Amino acid sequence: MASADLRRVADGGGAGGTFQPYLDSLPQELQQTDPTVLSVVVALLAVLVTLVFWKLIRSRRSSQRAVLLVGLCDSGKTLLFVRLLTGLYRDTQTSITDSSAVYRVNNNRGNSLTLIDLPGHESLRLQFLERFKSSARAIVFVVDSAAFQREVKDVAEFLYQVLIDSMGLKNTPSFLIACNKQDIAMAKSAKLIQQQLEKELNTLRVTRSAAPSTLDSSSPAPAQLGKKGKEFEFSQLPLRVEFLECSAKGGRGDAGPADIQDLEKWLAKIA
Repeated sequence: MASADLRRVADGGGAGGTFQPYLDSLPQELQQTDPTVLSVVVALLAVLVTLVFWKLIRSRRSSQRAVLLVGLCDSGKTLLFVRLLTGLYRDTQTSITDSSAVYRVNNNRGNSLTLIDLPGHESLRLQFLERFKSSARAIVFVVDSAAFQREVKDVAEFLYQVLIDSMGLKNTPSFLIACNKQDIAMAKSAKLIQQQLEKELNTLRVTRSAAPSTLDSSSPAPAQLGKKGKEFEFSQLPLRVEFLECSAKGGRGDAGPADIQDLEKWLAKIA
């Protein structure tokens, strides 16, 4: 019995032997097929592969629901966080840890995001950014518009690092610079803040590129902001950076409403 089975396999009696005639005739069948039919089949396969790839990208993107609120201490991140979630004013203080909560965006799809307020203290902000950046769907960099003139160098240094980190992510997050505290008389406009940040980031880029490298030759070169040989502009970045003005406190005192409608619209757009 066993010797008979072995003979059948040797003679092509197995699965491979059963289909071998069809495999042998396949090239001839393809040559005889109408080229138009072949073109349609190839086109359909290309569309199918594209749809599968798009679905994978969308599923990965949809799994990233975090919006990181980052910025220097006292920029108003935490009050913005509270206002977005409750609409109410609350006294806040400098935090040494993160806070997170689900935020229901104001759109017809009923989507939700996870707002994460990261500490702004100089000794903590980069380590918290490192912890959460891979889950970021968007980053909201909050600027104190009233104190901007004296803090511009510190703001630019932190923003430089956040931008470099964002550019290195597989799924580049949406990026917003929220010019907060517009209710204060001395607050700078979003346009002026953008212009001054571009100048400071250009200076930082030149300074850091001129510094001696501590990397060995096998390490990849660090990312660079903007285009080499040109004055830095946000439009040169591979991610879109948007600016808007807002006021977490509002202009009518603590009991009044916040001026964050543009921020809410932006969150609804990226959700």
